[in-house]
Amino acid sequence: MAGFRSNPNVAVEEGKLADNIVYFARALRKAGMRVGPAAVKDAIEAVLAAGIGSRDDFYWTLHAVLVNRREDHATFDEAFRLFWRSRELVEKMIAMFSPVAPETREREKHRAAESRVADALFEGHRRNQPVREIPEIEVDARFTFSGNEVLRDKDFAQMSAAELAEARRAIAQLRLPHDLVPTRRFKPDPRGVRTDPRAMMRSALRTGGDLILPKFRSVREVHPPLVVLADISGSMSQYTRIFLHFLHALQENRSRVHTFVFGTRLTNLTRQMRRRDPDEALGECAAAVKDWSGGTRIGDTMREFNRLWSRRVLGQGAVVLLITDGLERDHVEGLSEEMERLRKSCRRLIWLNPLLRFDGFEARARGVRAMLPHVDEFRAVHTLNALSDLVSSLSERPSPAADPRKWLGNSRAA
Repeated sequence: MAGFRSNPNVAVEEGKLADNIVYFARALRKAGMRVGPAAVKDAIEAVLAAGIGSRDDFYWTLHAVLVNRREDHATFDEAFRLFWRSRELVEKMIAMFSPVAPETREREKHRAAESRVADALFEGHRRNQPVREIPEIEVDARFTFSGNEVLRDKDFAQMSAAELAEARRAIAQLRLPHDLVPTRRFKPDPRGVRTDPRAMMRSALRTGGDLILPKFRSVREVHPPLVVLADISGSMSQYTRIFLHFLHALQENRSRVHTFVFGTRLTNLTRQMRRRDPDEALGECAAAVKDWSGGTRIGDTMREFNRLWSRRVLGQGAVVLLITDGLERDHVEGLSEEMERLRKSCRRLIWLNPLLRFDGFEARARGVRAMLPHVDEFRAVHTLNALSDLVSSLSERPSPAADPRKWLGNSRAA
Protein backbone atom coordinates (compact mmCIF):
# COMPACT_ATOMS: atom_id res chain seq x y z
CA MET A 1 0.00 0.00 0.00
CA ALA A 2 2.99 2.31 0.41
CA GLY A 3 3.28 2.57 -3.36
CA PHE A 4 -0.30 3.68 -3.66
CA ARG A 5 -0.04 6.32 -0.95
CA SER A 6 3.17 7.77 -2.39
CA ASN A 7 1.34 8.59 -5.62
CA PRO A 8 -0.47 11.96 -5.25
CA ASN A 9 -3.12 10.98 -7.81
CA VAL A 10 -3.98 7.87 -5.84
CA ALA A 11 -4.14 9.96 -2.66
CA VAL A 12 -6.77 12.14 -4.30
CA GLU A 13 -8.75 9.06 -5.35
CA GLU A 14 -8.50 7.66 -1.81
CA GLY A 15 -9.99 10.92 -0.54
CA LYS A 16 -12.94 10.56 -2.91
CA LEU A 17 -13.36 6.95 -1.84
CA ALA A 18 -13.40 7.97 1.82
CA ASP A 19 -16.02 10.64 1.11
CA ASN A 20 -18.23 8.13 -0.68
CA ILE A 21 -17.97 5.65 2.18
CA VAL A 22 -18.88 8.41 4.65
CA TYR A 23 -21.96 9.30 2.57
CA PHE A 24 -22.85 5.61 2.36
CA ALA A 25 -22.59 5.27 6.15
CA ARG A 26 -24.88 8.26 6.59
CA ALA A 27 -27.46 6.60 4.37
CA LEU A 28 -27.23 3.42 6.45
CA ARG A 29 -27.71 5.45 9.61
CA LYS A 30 -30.81 7.15 8.19
CA ALA A 31 -32.15 3.73 7.20
CA GLY A 32 -31.97 2.62 10.83
CA MET A 33 -28.61 0.88 11.17
CA ARG A 34 -26.28 1.63 14.07
CA VAL A 35 -23.19 2.96 12.30
CA GLY A 36 -20.96 5.19 14.39
CA PRO A 37 -17.93 7.31 13.47
CA ALA A 38 -15.52 4.58 14.60
CA ALA A 39 -17.17 2.06 12.28
CA VAL A 40 -16.89 4.49 9.35
CA LYS A 41 -13.18 4.98 10.04
CA ASP A 42 -12.67 1.21 10.26
CA ALA A 43 -14.55 0.72 6.99
CA ILE A 44 -12.30 3.17 5.15
CA GLU A 45 -9.16 1.55 6.54
CA ALA A 46 -10.47 -1.94 5.72
CA VAL A 47 -11.16 -1.02 2.09
CA LEU A 48 -7.73 0.58 1.71
CA ALA A 49 -6.00 -2.42 3.28
CA ALA A 50 -7.97 -5.22 1.61
CA GLY A 51 -6.76 -4.66 -1.95
CA ILE A 52 -10.23 -5.39 -3.37
CA GLY A 53 -10.41 -6.97 -6.81
CA SER A 54 -14.15 -7.27 -7.50
CA ARG A 55 -17.51 -5.81 -6.60
CA ASP A 56 -18.15 -8.74 -4.26
CA ASP A 57 -14.87 -8.09 -2.44
CA PHE A 58 -15.85 -4.46 -1.95
CA TYR A 59 -19.34 -5.48 -0.76
CA TRP A 60 -18.14 -8.00 1.83
CA THR A 61 -15.35 -5.74 3.08
CA LEU A 62 -17.88 -3.05 3.96
CA HIS A 63 -20.35 -5.66 5.21
CA ALA A 64 -17.82 -7.15 7.64
CA VAL A 65 -17.25 -3.79 9.31
CA LEU A 66 -20.63 -2.04 9.15
CA VAL A 67 -23.08 -4.90 9.79
CA ASN A 68 -23.17 -6.10 13.40
CA ARG A 69 -26.67 -7.56 13.60
CA ARG A 70 -28.30 -10.21 11.48
CA GLU A 71 -31.46 -8.14 10.95
CA ASP A 72 -29.38 -5.36 9.35
CA HIS A 73 -28.20 -7.56 6.48
CA ALA A 74 -31.19 -6.85 4.22
CA THR A 75 -30.91 -3.10 4.86
CA PHE A 76 -27.20 -3.07 4.03
CA ASP A 77 -27.72 -5.21 0.93
CA GLU A 78 -30.39 -2.92 -0.50
CA ALA A 79 -28.46 0.23 0.43
CA PHE A 80 -25.33 -1.09 -1.29
CA ARG A 81 -27.31 -1.91 -4.43
CA LEU A 82 -28.87 1.55 -4.60
CA PHE A 83 -25.91 3.67 -3.46
CA TRP A 84 -23.24 1.95 -5.56
CA ARG A 85 -25.56 1.52 -8.54
CA SER A 86 -23.07 3.20 -10.90
CA ARG A 87 -20.79 0.41 -12.10
CA GLU A 88 -18.31 2.98 -13.38
CA LEU A 89 -17.83 4.36 -9.88
CA VAL A 90 -17.22 0.94 -8.32
CA GLU A 91 -14.97 -0.22 -11.13
CA LYS A 92 -12.93 2.97 -10.91
CA MET A 93 -12.27 2.35 -7.22
CA ILE A 94 -11.49 -1.31 -7.83
CA ALA A 95 -9.00 -0.37 -10.53
CA MET A 96 -7.09 1.70 -7.97
CA PHE A 97 -6.06 -1.41 -6.06
CA SER A 98 -6.01 -4.37 -8.42
CA PRO A 99 -5.64 -5.10 -12.14
CA VAL A 100 -8.20 -7.91 -11.85
CA ALA A 101 -11.23 -7.18 -14.00
CA PRO A 102 -14.42 -6.86 -11.99
CA GLU A 103 -17.20 -9.38 -12.44
CA THR A 104 -19.94 -8.49 -14.88
CA ARG A 105 -22.64 -10.38 -13.00
CA GLU A 106 -24.93 -8.21 -10.92
CA ARG A 107 -25.73 -9.28 -7.41
CA GLU A 108 -29.12 -10.73 -6.69
CA LYS A 109 -31.52 -7.99 -5.65
CA HIS A 110 -33.17 -8.19 -2.24
CA ARG A 111 -36.28 -6.13 -1.78
CA ALA A 112 -36.91 -6.51 1.96
CA ALA A 113 -35.69 -3.02 2.91
CA GLU A 114 -35.92 -1.28 -0.45
CA SER A 115 -38.51 1.36 0.40
CA ARG A 116 -36.90 2.48 3.64
CA VAL A 117 -33.38 2.56 2.18
CA ALA A 118 -34.55 4.40 -0.92
CA ASP A 119 -36.16 7.05 1.27
CA ALA A 120 -32.88 7.49 3.15
CA LEU A 121 -30.72 7.67 0.02
CA PHE A 122 -32.89 9.95 -2.09
CA GLU A 123 -34.37 12.12 0.63
CA GLY A 124 -32.81 15.35 -0.65
CA HIS A 125 -33.56 14.53 -4.29
CA ARG A 126 -37.23 13.86 -3.58
CA ARG A 127 -37.61 17.16 -1.74
CA ASN A 128 -36.76 18.96 -4.99
CA GLN A 129 -39.33 17.03 -7.02
CA PRO A 130 -42.82 18.41 -7.82
CA VAL A 131 -45.41 17.86 -5.14
CA ARG A 132 -47.26 14.57 -5.59
CA GLU A 133 -51.01 14.50 -5.92
CA ILE A 134 -51.31 12.33 -2.83
CA PRO A 135 -50.95 14.70 0.15
CA GLU A 136 -48.45 14.33 2.94
CA ILE A 137 -49.93 13.05 6.20
CA GLU A 138 -48.54 14.21 9.51
CA VAL A 139 -49.34 13.27 13.08
CA ASP A 140 -49.91 15.89 15.75
CA ALA A 141 -49.67 15.63 19.53
CA ARG A 142 -53.39 14.95 19.95
CA PHE A 143 -53.10 11.46 18.48
CA THR A 144 -54.76 12.54 15.24
CA PHE A 145 -53.64 12.76 11.65
CA SER A 146 -53.39 16.18 10.01
CA GLY A 147 -53.47 16.28 6.25
CA ASN A 148 -55.96 15.68 3.50
CA GLU A 149 -59.38 14.93 4.93
CA VAL A 150 -60.26 12.57 2.10
CA LEU A 151 -57.30 10.26 2.69
CA ARG A 152 -57.81 10.24 6.46
CA ASP A 153 -61.36 9.01 6.03
CA LYS A 154 -60.78 6.75 3.03
CA ASP A 155 -61.37 3.04 3.44
CA PHE A 156 -58.15 0.98 3.30
CA ALA A 157 -59.85 -1.45 0.92
CA GLN A 158 -60.48 1.38 -1.58
CA MET A 159 -56.98 2.92 -1.51
CA SER A 160 -54.61 2.69 -4.44
CA ALA A 161 -51.10 1.31 -4.03
CA ALA A 162 -49.65 4.83 -3.71
CA GLU A 163 -52.27 5.81 -1.13
CA LEU A 164 -51.57 2.66 0.87
CA ALA A 165 -47.88 3.57 0.89
CA GLU A 166 -48.76 7.02 2.25
CA ALA A 167 -51.00 5.41 4.86
CA ARG A 168 -48.20 3.10 5.98
CA ARG A 169 -45.85 6.07 6.35
CA ALA A 170 -48.46 7.88 8.43
CA ILE A 171 -48.93 4.82 10.64
CA ALA A 172 -45.17 4.58 11.21
CA GLN A 173 -45.22 8.19 12.50
CA LEU A 174 -48.27 7.69 14.69
CA ARG A 175 -47.80 8.82 18.27
CA LEU A 176 -48.00 5.65 20.33
CA PRO A 177 -50.32 5.12 23.32
CA HIS A 178 -49.11 6.05 26.80
CA ASP A 179 -50.95 3.32 28.69
CA LEU A 180 -49.03 2.49 31.86
CA VAL A 181 -50.22 0.23 34.67
CA PRO A 182 -48.75 0.01 38.20
CA THR A 183 -46.79 -3.08 39.25
CA ARG A 184 -45.83 -4.54 42.63
CA ARG A 185 -42.25 -3.38 42.24
CA PHE A 186 -40.76 -0.05 43.20
CA LYS A 187 -38.15 2.26 41.70
CA PRO A 188 -35.96 4.99 43.25
CA ASP A 189 -37.74 8.32 43.04
CA PRO A 190 -36.57 11.56 44.73
CA ARG A 191 -40.15 12.84 44.51
CA GLY A 192 -41.72 9.65 45.84
CA VAL A 193 -43.92 9.57 48.93
CA ARG A 194 -42.69 6.20 50.28
CA THR A 195 -39.42 5.90 52.16
CA ASP A 196 -36.84 3.42 50.86
CA PRO A 197 -35.18 1.76 53.93
CA ARG A 198 -32.77 -0.34 51.86
CA ALA A 199 -31.49 2.66 49.94
CA MET A 200 -31.12 4.59 53.20
CA MET A 201 -29.03 1.80 54.76
CA ARG A 202 -26.82 1.52 51.67
CA SER A 203 -26.25 5.26 51.75
CA ALA A 204 -25.43 5.16 55.48
CA LEU A 205 -22.75 2.51 54.91
CA ARG A 206 -20.76 4.98 52.83
CA THR A 207 -20.47 7.34 55.81
CA GLY A 208 -20.04 4.69 58.50
CA GLY A 209 -23.52 5.32 59.84
CA ASP A 210 -22.79 8.90 60.86
CA LEU A 211 -25.16 10.38 58.29
CA ILE A 212 -28.47 8.82 57.27
CA LEU A 213 -30.15 10.65 54.43
CA PRO A 214 -33.80 10.07 53.52
CA LYS A 215 -34.41 8.09 50.34
CA PHE A 216 -37.73 7.67 48.58
CA ARG A 217 -39.32 5.34 46.06
CA SER A 218 -42.46 5.07 43.95
CA VAL A 219 -44.43 2.32 42.25
CA ARG A 220 -42.93 1.18 38.95
CA GLU A 221 -45.25 1.52 35.96
CA VAL A 222 -44.96 -0.53 32.77
CA HIS A 223 -46.84 -0.96 29.53
CA PRO A 224 -49.33 -3.81 29.86
CA PRO A 225 -49.05 -6.75 27.47
CA LEU A 226 -50.84 -6.14 24.19
CA VAL A 227 -52.24 -9.27 22.55
CA VAL A 228 -53.60 -9.10 19.00
CA LEU A 229 -55.86 -11.69 17.40
CA ALA A 230 -56.29 -10.76 13.73
CA ASP A 231 -58.55 -12.39 11.16
CA ILE A 232 -56.80 -13.07 7.82
CA SER A 233 -59.74 -14.49 5.90
CA GLY A 234 -60.54 -13.18 2.43
CA SER A 235 -62.76 -10.32 3.63
CA MET A 236 -60.26 -9.20 6.31
CA SER A 237 -56.82 -9.64 4.75
CA GLN A 238 -56.43 -6.05 3.48
CA TYR A 239 -57.26 -4.55 6.89
CA THR A 240 -55.03 -6.99 8.74
CA ARG A 241 -52.05 -6.18 6.51
CA ILE A 242 -52.37 -2.48 7.34
CA PHE A 243 -52.87 -3.21 11.03
CA LEU A 244 -49.68 -5.29 11.13
CA HIS A 245 -47.76 -2.14 10.12
CA PHE A 246 -49.36 -0.39 13.09
CA LEU A 247 -48.31 -3.24 15.40
CA HIS A 248 -44.75 -3.13 14.09
CA ALA A 249 -44.57 0.57 14.98
CA LEU A 250 -45.91 -0.24 18.46
CA GLN A 251 -43.18 -2.80 19.11
CA GLU A 252 -40.43 -0.21 18.78
CA ASN A 253 -41.37 1.26 22.17
CA ARG A 254 -42.89 -1.68 24.04
CA SER A 255 -41.59 -5.20 24.36
CA ARG A 256 -44.67 -7.22 25.31
CA VAL A 257 -46.67 -7.27 22.09
CA HIS A 258 -47.97 -10.69 21.04
CA THR A 259 -49.38 -11.09 17.54
CA PHE A 260 -51.62 -13.96 16.44
CA VAL A 261 -53.47 -14.33 13.15
CA PHE A 262 -56.18 -16.82 12.32
CA GLY A 263 -58.15 -18.07 9.37
CA THR A 264 -58.81 -21.77 9.57
CA ARG A 265 -55.93 -22.17 12.07
CA LEU A 266 -54.11 -20.06 14.66
CA THR A 267 -50.59 -18.80 13.84
CA ASN A 268 -48.26 -17.05 16.27
CA LEU A 269 -46.35 -14.25 14.48
CA THR A 270 -44.75 -12.66 17.55
CA ARG A 271 -41.21 -13.69 16.62
CA GLN A 272 -41.56 -12.57 12.99
CA MET A 273 -42.92 -9.17 14.03
CA ARG A 274 -39.84 -8.47 16.13
CA ARG A 275 -37.73 -7.96 13.02
CA ARG A 276 -36.51 -4.38 13.01
CA ASP A 277 -37.21 -3.76 9.35
CA PRO A 278 -40.98 -3.56 8.67
CA ASP A 279 -40.70 -4.93 5.13
CA GLU A 280 -38.69 -7.92 6.31
CA ALA A 281 -41.07 -8.51 9.23
CA LEU A 282 -44.16 -8.50 7.01
CA GLY A 283 -42.41 -10.72 4.48
CA GLU A 284 -41.65 -13.33 7.12
CA CYS A 285 -45.23 -13.13 8.38
CA ALA A 286 -46.56 -13.86 4.90
CA ALA A 287 -44.21 -16.83 4.59
CA ALA A 288 -45.24 -18.25 7.97
CA VAL A 289 -49.01 -18.10 7.35
CA LYS A 290 -50.48 -20.95 5.30
CA ASP A 291 -54.14 -19.91 5.25
CA TRP A 292 -54.01 -16.24 4.25
CA SER A 293 -57.15 -14.99 2.43
CA GLY A 294 -58.89 -18.30 2.98
CA GLY A 295 -61.84 -19.29 5.15
CA THR A 296 -62.34 -18.54 8.84
CA ARG A 297 -63.16 -20.55 11.96
CA ILE A 298 -63.37 -18.02 14.75
CA GLY A 299 -64.72 -20.39 17.40
CA ASP A 300 -62.09 -23.08 16.85
CA THR A 301 -59.20 -20.62 16.85
CA MET A 302 -60.48 -18.87 20.00
CA ARG A 303 -60.66 -22.25 21.69
CA GLU A 304 -57.10 -23.05 20.64
CA PHE A 305 -55.84 -19.69 21.91
CA ASN A 306 -57.59 -20.06 25.27
CA ARG A 307 -56.24 -23.59 25.71
CA LEU A 308 -52.62 -23.07 24.59
CA TRP A 309 -51.73 -19.39 24.89
CA SER A 310 -53.99 -17.44 27.25
CA ARG A 311 -52.08 -18.28 30.45
CA ARG A 312 -48.76 -17.50 28.77
CA VAL A 313 -49.54 -14.03 27.43
CA LEU A 314 -52.64 -12.75 29.25
CA GLY A 315 -51.08 -11.54 32.49
CA GLN A 316 -50.40 -8.26 34.29
CA GLY A 317 -53.41 -6.42 32.94
CA ALA A 318 -53.17 -7.51 29.31
CA VAL A 319 -55.21 -5.73 26.64
CA VAL A 320 -56.60 -7.85 23.78
CA LEU A 321 -57.32 -6.43 20.33
CA LEU A 322 -59.59 -8.71 18.30
CA ILE A 323 -59.74 -7.84 14.58
CA THR A 324 -62.48 -9.69 12.72
CA ASP A 325 -65.82 -9.10 11.03
CA GLY A 326 -67.44 -11.76 13.23
CA LEU A 327 -69.03 -13.61 10.31
CA GLU A 328 -68.90 -17.06 11.90
CA ARG A 329 -71.28 -19.70 10.59
CA ASP A 330 -70.34 -22.81 12.55
CA HIS A 331 -70.10 -23.47 16.30
CA VAL A 332 -71.73 -20.19 17.32
CA GLU A 333 -72.62 -21.57 20.74
CA GLY A 334 -69.02 -22.54 21.39
CA LEU A 335 -67.88 -19.12 20.15
CA SER A 336 -69.86 -17.35 22.85
CA GLU A 337 -68.30 -19.55 25.54
CA GLU A 338 -64.76 -18.97 24.27
CA MET A 339 -65.30 -15.21 24.06
CA GLU A 340 -66.55 -15.19 27.64
CA ARG A 341 -63.46 -17.09 28.76
CA LEU A 342 -61.19 -14.72 26.83
CA ARG A 343 -62.86 -11.68 28.42
CA LYS A 344 -62.34 -13.06 31.93
CA SER A 345 -58.64 -13.66 31.22
CA CYS A 346 -57.71 -10.08 30.24
CA ARG A 347 -58.16 -6.58 31.63
CA ARG A 348 -59.73 -5.18 28.49
CA LEU A 349 -61.08 -6.69 25.27
CA ILE A 350 -61.47 -4.39 22.25
CA TRP A 351 -63.16 -5.66 19.09
CA LEU A 352 -62.12 -3.91 15.87
CA ASN A 353 -64.63 -4.60 13.10
CA PRO A 354 -64.34 -3.06 9.60
CA LEU A 355 -68.06 -3.68 9.02
CA LEU A 356 -68.71 -0.58 11.13
CA ARG A 357 -67.75 1.45 8.05
CA PHE A 358 -71.34 0.93 6.87
CA ASP A 359 -73.74 3.51 8.30
CA GLY A 360 -76.60 1.05 8.49
CA PHE A 361 -74.66 -1.72 10.22
CA GLU A 362 -76.72 -3.82 12.64
CA ALA A 363 -75.60 -6.71 14.82
CA ARG A 364 -77.79 -9.31 13.13
CA ALA A 365 -75.21 -11.96 12.17
CA ARG A 366 -75.16 -14.91 14.57
CA GLY A 367 -71.43 -14.65 15.13
CA VAL A 368 -71.61 -10.93 15.91
CA ARG A 369 -74.46 -11.43 18.39
CA ALA A 370 -72.53 -14.24 20.08
CA MET A 371 -69.35 -12.19 20.49
CA LEU A 372 -70.64 -8.70 21.23
CA PRO A 373 -71.84 -9.25 24.85
CA HIS A 374 -68.30 -10.20 25.93
CA VAL A 375 -66.28 -7.22 24.64
CA ASP A 376 -65.55 -3.90 26.35
CA GLU A 377 -65.38 -1.77 23.20
CA PHE A 378 -66.64 -2.16 19.65
CA ARG A 379 -64.66 -0.04 17.17
CA ALA A 380 -64.04 0.43 13.46
CA VAL A 381 -60.62 -0.25 11.92
CA HIS A 382 -61.01 0.72 8.26
CA THR A 383 -59.44 4.22 8.10
CA LEU A 384 -56.53 6.24 9.45
CA ASN A 385 -58.94 8.15 11.67
CA ALA A 386 -60.16 4.86 13.12
CA LEU A 387 -56.58 3.89 14.04
CA SER A 388 -56.09 7.33 15.59
CA ASP A 389 -59.21 6.83 17.71
CA LEU A 390 -57.89 3.44 18.80
CA VAL A 391 -54.62 5.00 19.99
CA SER A 392 -56.58 7.56 22.00
CA SER A 393 -58.69 4.80 23.51
CA LEU A 394 -55.63 2.78 24.58
CA SER A 395 -54.21 5.86 26.32
CA GLU A 396 -57.43 6.92 28.04
CA ARG A 397 -60.63 5.49 29.42
CA PRO A 398 -63.06 3.71 27.09
CA SER A 399 -65.24 6.04 25.06
CA PRO A 400 -69.04 5.82 25.43
CA ALA A 401 -69.28 5.91 21.63
CA ALA A 402 -67.64 2.46 21.50
CA ASP A 403 -69.94 0.89 24.10
CA PRO A 404 -71.07 -2.49 22.68
CA ARG A 405 -74.37 -2.28 24.56
CA LYS A 406 -75.51 0.30 22.03
CA TRP A 407 -75.26 -2.30 19.27
CA LEU A 408 -76.82 -5.00 21.39
CA GLY A 409 -79.84 -2.79 21.95
CA ASN A 410 -80.17 -2.20 18.21
CA SER A 411 -80.00 -5.92 17.43
CA ARG A 412 -82.72 -6.74 19.97
CA ALA A 413 -84.94 -4.00 18.58
CA ALA A 414 -84.43 -5.36 15.08
